[in-house]
Amino acid sequence: MNVIQQLEKEQQKAKVPALRAGDSVKVHAKVVEGTRERIQVFEGTVIRVTGGGLRQNFTVRRVTHGVGVERTFLVHSPRIDRIDVLRHGDVRQGRLYYLRGKVGKGARIRERRGAVVNAAAEDEAEAEAPEATADEDDS
Repeated sequence: MNVIQQLEKEQQKAKVPALRAGDSVKVHAKVVEGTRERIQVFEGTVIRVTGGGLRQNFTVRRVTHGVGVERTFLVHSPRIDRIDVLRHGDVRQGRLYYLRGKVGKGARIRERRGAVVNAAAEDEAEAEAPEATADEDDS
């Protein structure tokens, strides 16, 4: 492993959710205003994910007061506090630029069900399983 790869590995975040185009997310970003720092939540739909490793970034779009707003975030940036995936979208493209021309019901994305939802349910079941066995041992 060379020096550059080692530095990149140190700067990567340990836990990053799997993001795909079509996912609805809440991005908690740190905003500096003068001497103060606060966390601002940007909620919207992921329209693209590019890059890989430390350079991975994603663009989130939302419509506020009839105006479309897009922001691009670096996944491993120290300015990102956390990323919450609210729902996984079922889309066929990797880039959802066509959403820029859609409004209202036309801009909706179906929710992806199946493998992703089942994996999340299995993770929750595994998290609850040790607690249940601990209770059985006590009685």
